This record gives sequence, C-alpha cells and structure tokens, in this order.
Amino acid sequence: MDWNALWTTIKDFFSNNVWNIVKFFAVLVIGIIVLKLLFTGLRKIFARTKMEEVAQNFLLTVIRFLLWLVFILILLSIIGVQITGIVTALSAAILAVGMALKDNISNVANGIVIVANKMFKKGDFIQIGDVSGRIIEINFLFTTLYTPDNKRVTIPNSTIVNNAVINAGANPKRRVDFTFPVAYESDTELVKKTVLDVMKSNGKIYLDPEPFCKLKEFADSSLNFFANCWCDSEDYWDVYYYVMENVFNEFKRNGISIPFAQVEVRDRKDEVVMPYDKKPLPERVEKDRPQEETLVTEIKKHYEATREKIRRKKSQKDDEMAEEGERPKEEPAEKQD
Repeated sequence: MDWNALWTTIKDFFSNNVWNIVKFFAVLVIGIIVLKLLFTGLRKIFARTKMEEVAQNFLLTVIRFLLWLVFILILLSIIGVQITGIVTALSAAILAVGMALKDNISNVANGIVIVANKMFKKGDFIQIGDVSGRIIEINFLFTTLYTPDNKRVTIPNSTIVNNAVINAGANPKRRVDFTFPVAYESDTELVKKTVLDVMKSNGKIYLDPEPFCKLKEFADSSLNFFANCWCDSEDYWDVYYYVMENVFNEFKRNGISIPFAQVEVRDRKDEVVMPYDKKPLPERVEKDRPQEETLVTEIKKHYEATREKIRRKKSQKDDEMAEEGERPKEEPAEKQD
C-alpha cells in the first residue's frame, strides 16, 4: 500500500472540504441538542394526554428512529456523500426485514388496534379461548397475563384480535348465576324463598337490582331453579361460594332434597336424618360503597322539587283567597242627587 498517496488524498480532502467539515460538526452538535430537547418536549406532551402509556412509548420510538435517520442523512449530504444510493439501499433493507418479520409486524398492527380501541386494560380479568387470567402487561407484540393458579401466559396480539375476548373486569358490577336442582316433590315456593333469603343475607349482594330465583325447567330427575344476583366485580367469587354453601345448608335445614343422577328403589323404615348447621343466617352487613346518583334519581328529585313548589304556590294562593273572604266588603257610596 502506498501510504504517501493515501496521506496526500486525506490532506487534499480536508483542505478542499474544510468549510463542509466545520459545518458538519456545527450541525452535529446543534442537531443533537435540538433532538434531545424535542424528545423531552414530546414526552411531556404525551404524558398530559389520555393516551395509553404503551401507545406513547411506541410513538416516541417511531418518531425517534425517523428523526435520527433524517439527521444522519443530512450530515452525510453535508460532507458530500451521495445519499440517493443510501436511501435506495435502506428501502431495500426495510422491505427485506418487513418480509422476514411479517408475523411480528402483524402483532404490532394488532397491538395498535387493541390499545386504540381500549379492549382491556392492565388488571382486567379476561378469557381468550381456553386461557383466562389477570393482565399484567400490554405491549405492541404480546399481552401477558397470570392465570388463577399463578402461571404466566404470553399471548400474541394477533391471536387476541382474531378471537373472542371475554373481559370480566370491564364493568364495576357483575351478575352471579346459579342453577339449583331439587326433587320433584319439593315445595317450589319454599325453594325460591330459601334461595332469596340466602342471597339477601350477604351485604356484598345488591338489593337493587333485586336477587332473582324462578323455576327454569323440568329435567329428567329434578326441577331446576335458575337464580342470580348482582355484586361488585371484585366480590364475584366470594359471593358465589357464599351462596352455594349456604343454599346447600338451608336446603337441608328445610328438608329440600337434591336428587342424584341415578335411579333408586329402596324401602326404608328408619327416619332419615339430615345434618345441618343450626346457626341462623348471619345478619346482613351492608358493604360501604360510594353513592352514585343515577339519571333516574336526578329526574325523581327534580320532579319532587317541582311538585313541592307547585304545592306551596297553591297553598299560598288559597291563604290569600281566604284572607280576602274574611275582609268586610266596602259599602258603595251613596249617589248624589
């Protein structure tokens, strides 16, 4: 290698492009400062919006990549590098990477759909196919959740968008459904009363909407009663297990039989003893929950206020008429001759 020729080339380059080099370093320093200030400003602006955090991070990453790419191309053009070939090469590289990572790009697109439509949020309990659990993380590739038995499950966003998603935590209230089979000889009114009494004894269960219990169907060996009640989403399983255990005990207390899925023929002479808990149902303890005034309540209040105002005006008018009736009428003046 001819080192003298190489050194001469380098000296010629710097001597011929001294102002371009000065401009390059000036733009480099100023550009880095401006970009850092711009990124800081964008992050503060996004933080003030109602945009999800995962969407903010994604947009900031895309904007940062594009701005740095444009900045580097500007620097190369300042020192005389032809950027047309570089842009063409970058386009080809991006196309190749896109083809290779098409599944991941699909997940990113579906992640944007999930975040934009607010299908669910961190902390919600969801079910997707045979998998159910509480969401702990949402990003633009995967959604991660913990199952009730503490397993960590990571689901691609494409799978979520292409399947039905059951979100149990979307609303503050949930309905708890039950089916109670009893023998055909059971007293239907007693069955309904027993189930409703158990539901009303728990302060976590709403009394409005009122608990419900009706005869649903005549099955092969039982009468099936359908019952439901409403509670806060966080209390769903507490309410479910409370009702199931106490209804079973109350059925035994009241002599209500639950039939088996079998045919029995027996002749018994002894008295059947059904053990049960002799303690009565616990006293209802109302759960403390913030009072929310609904539209119906506001209309009712307005209606009552209007009625009261009309009643007062009518009463005041009646009093005035009564006072006028008590006053002596003035004698008409005698006519002058």
